[in-house]
Amino acid sequence: MTQARSILSVERLCKSYGALKAVDNLSLSVAPGEIVGLVGPNGAGKTSTINMILGVLAPSSGRIVIDGVDLAADRARALAKTNFAAVYAPLPGNLTVEQNLRVFGMIYAVENLSARVDELLERYELTRFRRTRAGLLSSGEQTRLSLAKAVLNRPRLLMLDEPTASIDPSHARDIRAGIGEFVDSGHGGVLWTSHNMYEVEAVCDRVLFVSHGRLVLEGDPKTLAAEHGAASLDDLFVAMAHETLDAGAGA
Repeated sequence: MTQARSILSVERLCKSYGALKAVDNLSLSVAPGEIVGLVGPNGAGKTSTINMILGVLAPSSGRIVIDGVDLAADRARALAKTNFAAVYAPLPGNLTVEQNLRVFGMIYAVENLSARVDELLERYELTRFRRTRAGLLSSGEQTRLSLAKAVLNRPRLLMLDEPTASIDPSHARDIRAGIGEFVDSGHGGVLWTSHNMYEVEAVCDRVLFVSHGRLVLEGDPKTLAAEHGAASLDDLFVAMAHETLDAGAGA
């Protein structure tokens, strides 16, 4: 593991809605060149955590630092180092594929934008849809477009929420390989949320299990299940979702 500063540092993060604590004293990090899986059952606090890192949601307390920049102190500079893709956040459907990439490229001040757009259209097999409105694409094609947008600015922190959920297995394998190339090239680190434990095990260097807004388990996805007496990471996830694990372990 590199000794360089963390790409993402989340310290004692909390988010409360009245008496409900959606995120409860959560700390996590992503190192340069690392893919970290953030997993947990629905309602565990994953989406609230991501929204706070994206600056969409204000924390009740805690600190978020992105590539050395405190999000609360310099939101614009911190967020310029990030990008995001999720199946529930489609791009504007009235714009063509090319227009979407150009608009977001201008927002992120991407250099040599035309060449970068052409490169990503080819990489994500979208060249033939260049002038197709995004709203007319299939779900898998929209997902590929969202991923192309997410790496457009070569972000230091790439956040992916169920990035292969709408993609057939062959394209999903290509996407996973592409994300691996992204981190291997030294561009940054990845925070990856998924309910697909087989994918998490195949892709991630480290996995964080959250429940009730707290970190309950952390470790190598290839060995963590055996360390806790489970046959697979999927079985471990189910056990955690059913609260058969000690909710305080690893917190």
